[in-house]
Amino acid sequence: MPVGFSKPKRVKKAAKHPDRDEFDLEELAMTLNEALNTNKMYSFAVFNRDEPIVGKVTKMDPNTKLITIQRYGEIFKAHFLDILKVNSYEG
Repeated sequence: MPVGFSKPKRVKKAAKHPDRDEFDLEELAMTLNEALNTNKMYSFAVFNRDEPIVGKVTKMDPNTKLITIQRYGEIFKAHFLDILKVNSYEG
């Protein structure tokens, strides 16, 4: 009886970030900088997250590219490239 090889298992690939051009990234950076300086509430659409994060940008770390968002004592950290959209929040 011949010895057979088992089929390799398929591994699910994680969802890929959407491709964005340099203009989109620059616009996002300017919007985040404005959010940091104005101290207003914003809504952030974040990659692989069902609901948007609503809060104020309290810190932007250029070394790790992490954006710190705070709302009512809760702190969220999102990577710059994971932030898809930023809107002002009226609520």
